[in-house]
Amino acid sequence: MPLSPVANRIPKHLRDVRFRSFEREDGLWDIEGELLDTKAYDLVLSGERKRKAGDAIHHMWIRCTINTDLVVQAIEVAMDAHPLGDCPQALPAMQNMVGCSMARGWRKAIEANLGSIAGCTHMRELLFNMATAAFQSVHKAFVSADPNQPPRHLGQCAGWDFNGSGVAAIYPQFVGWQPLLRQTSLAEAAKAPAAADMPPDPGKTKA
Repeated sequence: MPLSPVANRIPKHLRDVRFRSFEREDGLWDIEGELLDTKAYDLVLSGERKRKAGDAIHHMWIRCTINTDLVVQAIEVAMDAHPLGDCPQALPAMQNMVGCSMARGWRKAIEANLGSIAGCTHMRELLFNMATAAFQSVHKAFVSADPNQPPRHLGQCAGWDFNGSGVAAIYPQFVGWQPLLRQTSLAEAAKAPAAADMPPDPGKTKA
């Protein structure tokens, strides 16, 4: 159901974000993102630049071409509307994301390659969330090469809690599963002798 209605308020800002995915004939995938910012009123930006209600303040596009491992093979970007003359200077740096993986370290890669003045705040935001669209599209990314290891999306949200009903119904073999490091730690703790069973430390023995 939608949100509850609120009376006596005035619309101000509208941001539309859309993601689309396409499977290509060459075995790759195109993940496309679009961000559009508009205002519900006329305004004048710095430098006496006028924008009427509904005019685009930001209108930006990104296409990431990825393989089935979610590694970026190519990237194309465009700015149809931007508030400052220097905004397009952020576009060349986007090519640094080629070779980066949406499956692991995506946020860190964006910050390393496009952080601060090297990139654009809105492009970074759009790019970061494109990984979600990729995961929803390239189902092979969920499959673990080791049948004894759970798919990557398990344990990442309430719905896929290892102790929840979703895992119990669809992946019953992983109910209660713990990461390998955790399993190892528990096993080592179980094998470790109790403090009372350990011989005294000669260095701490009183004379």
